[in-house]
Amino acid sequence: MTEDWEYGAGEPVSSDSLKTFGAFVQGLREHAGLTREELAAVVRFSKHTVESIELGRRMPDLDFVDRAEPALGGTGALRRAYRHLTRHPGLAAWFRQWARYERLADSLDTYECRLVPGLLQSEAYARVTFGSALPPLTDEELEAKVVARMERQRLLCARPHASYSFVVEEHVFRRGLGGPEITRGLLDHVLTLTEPRNVVLQIMPLESTEHAGLAGPVQLVELPDGRRHAYSEGQLNGRLISDPNEVALLYRLYATLRSQALTPAKSRGLLERIRGAL
Repeated sequence: MTEDWEYGAGEPVSSDSLKTFGAFVQGLREHAGLTREELAAVVRFSKHTVESIELGRRMPDLDFVDRAEPALGGTGALRRAYRHLTRHPGLAAWFRQWARYERLADSLDTYECRLVPGLLQSEAYARVTFGSALPPLTDEELEAKVVARMERQRLLCARPHASYSFVVEEHVFRRGLGGPEITRGLLDHVLTLTEPRNVVLQIMPLESTEHAGLAGPVQLVELPDGRRHAYSEGQLNGRLISDPNEVALLYRLYATLRSQALTPAKSRGLLERIRGAL
């Protein structure tokens, strides 16, 4: 079975729980007689952040909740409400099912030829990629997307028994998107994220004479019950693939890609050399 989500459903939207939580924060703030500026000073976040949370556009940090709780009544209600939030602001509608699979995955494999995979991006690099979108995103939309991407990235640390494999084209790291400073930060970030044994990065070198992935990027997931799915993303939509025959073929393709790419140790050395040359 193949499922497709059309672009019209792909705009970032706030979940109902985010909107409800935001309205709750606003009600508590107004009951406490505080302006947004005054609450921002208490929680040590910007007024813009407070506004975005109250309007349901941004996932609040736990620090925000902990600092706001005593200023907004100290009843514990804010912390209890926080536990029920849906943590997917800023994810395109077609991607949300795949994001759910990511959180459950026993293994997740990613081949990427366009840009650094979202699970490995630094925050500054993510801002540049979203800032390049057409039509341009509003500040609130861009912020929601960056927050969602950084939230997804916590998987790599939170699930040490899951296996994460990445095959990424060398030119992606050499492109210099955002300039030398952002590229240096990106490479440092990638090198740090791929230190654990369960996170493996292999680079497909520029001089490779064989390449099984010329049809484009793909992601593969295996769930605890043994089910396998694949995900392919285009310019305006994404495709979730569940047909066993198609998925099996893509797993064979990925295994071939891994055999053609540099080893993890050589890949790490290449990134360090690129970093050193900047």
